[in-house]
Amino acid sequence: MRQNAVMAKDGGISPREAEVLALLGSHFSNAEIAARLFLSVRTVESHVSSLLRKLDVPDRRALAQRAVVDRPRQEPLPLPAPLTSFVGRAQERAELAELIAVHRQVSAVGPGGVGKTRLVLAVAAEVADRYADGVWFVDLIPVTDPGLLATALAGALGLGEQPGRDLGESVLAALAERQALLVFDNCEHVVDAVALFLERLLAACPRVRVLATSQARLMVPFERVYQVPPLSLAGESDAVALFVERAQAAGWSLESPQHDQVAAICARLDGMALAIELAAARFATLGLDGITAAVSHPLRMLTGGSRADKRHRSVRAVLDWSHALLEPVDQELLHRVSVFVAPFTASAAAEVAGADAGLVADGLARLAEQSLLGVSASPTGTRYRALETIRQYGTERLDQRGELADARARHLRWCLTQAVDLAVAGPGWRARFDAVADDLRASLRWAADEPEQRADAYRLARHVAELTFTRHLLGESQQRYEQASVLADDPAATAAMLRQAAGVAGCRTRGDDTYRLYRAAAAAARRSGDRAGAAVDLATAATVAYRFSSTFAQTPPEEEAIALVGEARELGSGDRAAEAAVALAEAGVLSDAFGAVQGPADNAVPQTLARAERAVELAGRTGDPLAQSAALDALTAAHAWAGDTFACAATAGRRITLLSSTDNRLETPGGIHELIDGLGMAAQTSLGVGNLPGALRSGRQLADHPALAEVGHRATSWLLVADALAGNVEELLGAGTRFLDAWRRAGSPAIAALGPAAAAVAMIHDLRGDQDAEREWQAVWDRLGDSAERTYGYGALFDAMRMLHHGRAEEAMERMAPEPGEVWKWVTWIWLHWYVAIRAEAAVLAGSPLARERLADARTLTAGNPVAGALVERAQSLLDQDHERLLATADVFEAAGCRYQAARTLVLAGGEHAARGAAALAALLDPGETGRGLPPSPVASAV
Repeated sequence: MRQNAVMAKDGGISPREAEVLALLGSHFSNAEIAARLFLSVRTVESHVSSLLRKLDVPDRRALAQRAVVDRPRQEPLPLPAPLTSFVGRAQERAELAELIAVHRQVSAVGPGGVGKTRLVLAVAAEVADRYADGVWFVDLIPVTDPGLLATALAGALGLGEQPGRDLGESVLAALAERQALLVFDNCEHVVDAVALFLERLLAACPRVRVLATSQARLMVPFERVYQVPPLSLAGESDAVALFVERAQAAGWSLESPQHDQVAAICARLDGMALAIELAAARFATLGLDGITAAVSHPLRMLTGGSRADKRHRSVRAVLDWSHALLEPVDQELLHRVSVFVAPFTASAAAEVAGADAGLVADGLARLAEQSLLGVSASPTGTRYRALETIRQYGTERLDQRGELADARARHLRWCLTQAVDLAVAGPGWRARFDAVADDLRASLRWAADEPEQRADAYRLARHVAELTFTRHLLGESQQRYEQASVLADDPAATAAMLRQAAGVAGCRTRGDDTYRLYRAAAAAARRSGDRAGAAVDLATAATVAYRFSSTFAQTPPEEEAIALVGEARELGSGDRAAEAAVALAEAGVLSDAFGAVQGPADNAVPQTLARAERAVELAGRTGDPLAQSAALDALTAAHAWAGDTFACAATAGRRITLLSSTDNRLETPGGIHELIDGLGMAAQTSLGVGNLPGALRSGRQLADHPALAEVGHRATSWLLVADALAGNVEELLGAGTRFLDAWRRAGSPAIAALGPAAAAVAMIHDLRGDQDAEREWQAVWDRLGDSAERTYGYGALFDAMRMLHHGRAEEAMERMAPEPGEVWKWVTWIWLHWYVAIRAEAAVLAGSPLARERLADARTLTAGNPVAGALVERAQSLLDQDHERLLATADVFEAAGCRYQAARTLVLAGGEHAARGAAALAALLDPGETGRGLPPSPVASAV
């Protein structure tokens, strides 16, 4: 913090901005920074914008580099802090550091207990300065399911899932340009999954290096293996030094003559670091003579048995010896707590062990004293954890005695209790969930394969699905819902879980999955005898195919969707909910209202509206807000098809009012999906009718929605458009940083729906005279792909606004030469009012003989739109040279929240008003006063 204080003093940066800058240097997203500093995402965006100005750097990447330069060298790395000192291994550290400097992937291989993890952590700390983006530690011990490898890495990096991408793809995107060292610890139980992932990682991320520990080689062609040897035994050996240091740490000193006896013990223990530490821990009670006798026990060198026996042979000898020295009650406790895969509390241990809490707490303390359990303190209490080799040893002991299934069953019941409690927990539940999540996953993995545990496995899968959805782990949530559907003991429950999975897939913008899951739900519902439920699912699947067609990798054939509607109609006859769902599907599939701009030639507007209105009427009879919301969306699309901009906005507003109710169904995955879609539609339709405050309100709700915290490009896209049209440049700069950061972390996806946002921001930077930023955003826009809407819709609008700002009215008129009726499919939706108003203004400023005709047409179309109407009124005033009427439009723009057009009006008025307008424009377009300066606005000369 002292460095931050100096920075704040020298650069005019506040302490809070310094904290934000430090986290930027560690490559945290705005959402992650907000969570760490207890701020809103918008406040973080404002700080980032301020830092860009104060440090005079061009973008977020430069900020991160500046933070690294200014970072205090003593800043701790995100590596586990060892509880004890690291002893010796100077030669091994040097060799391993040299290897990782030359090779991109090095595996430190050796038997359990040899000291691989401690050695790798020491090397990682020593070489950390070589990696501008840091050293990151990924503990794979809790990963019981190879499919969750990416989840573990994402958790270590603080990443969330991106729409349209699984966590693995999100991780690769986030690391694509980073210079970082990843430490993968304990790969042996997921070695195949690690090998496959590393091939993808190193190919996609050329500046990333990986240092792994494993008991077996990863067997990949690019792997460089370093065999970690036991601690040296010759001379003043590392083994003796470790034993002596640990004994002294416990308060006992050893004389030099005793070192020979210690060396003999270490030799008996094969120089295994874990074994030596366990032996040293017994020094206080056994002395050197007792330890010497103990390591001579016949069990020390067990041979044969399972593959695990071979891998852990030396450690097993020490564990057998250490285990034999425990009291029977402590042996039993060690066995039973070995089912935990993550740190656990004393109360949790008591519940799983089925013993008195006080006795268990005492027993855990004794086990910790013998170094058989690690202890850590946290704000939530003391937690214990067994090393993996000790945990495996304990479960094997339980298995040998035929008690493992009972212990896992108790652990399963404990996990169920935790999951149920978390579902109703208040603030702080996320930290509690994170603390037990690995145990929930491990228990579920075991229970899912045990026929007698099937019912509890289903319950746990369902709870984990709900919790991970609320925790915004959407990929896992969908997986768990699908798992629950397989474990359910009746088809009705299967159908219910598949519907929830479909809702999560919708939130993830995975149209193919959503479609597949609704069809599977329909099949399960039919097996249960629920014909009406099957009808709803089939109709919903057909609706999804059109309503969310842009989220599909491959849209289902039209005839397939039509067949689903027909089957649903037959199954659902006479059921209110089914008939409403079928009507909605007909409004989309048969009228193609959802894909209106690509609708069939014979799709008459009255028929489209009639079907949509019928869907709304039938949905209203069900009392289901989600069904009503979907039907209102169909009606919104039908009004767009009809070219009725005001009806679009009114219907979208009805939908938001409905979704603002407190109905519990709105908290489900399907409800969240509807709300996010509804807010996006409300923002768009508000823009269409010139309701800038409404568009900004809906845009901010989207930007701040927790379900979109990790997908800032999707969350902020409509807010950026609204801010650009309103002239809220300072707000736009902050949100634009969030957009770019999230978009690039997602792998720069080519999503056409993001085009208006990129175009709007590029336009603002052009108005500001910041050509570097304009080119950057233009490149983003180009990456999003070409479309007719870009040519004739929003693209034409934003291009013309640029041209008019710079006094190039003739060019603007040419850019908007197509008649609205010729390109109505592309301008009717949001942009019609803006298009005809700006088009008329271009004609006036260009002195075109078509000006009066275009003004008359625009006045009729935009009546009731405060912003577009004021644009037309201003153009008419210019044409009529009515100065007083012209100035009056500035007040109209201000009242409508359109500050840019209000200032531009003054410039257009000329004379004494022009200077005031130019100053207002400068204040809007260059809010940070960076000194870049704005070119003088030439619009006055064009009048």
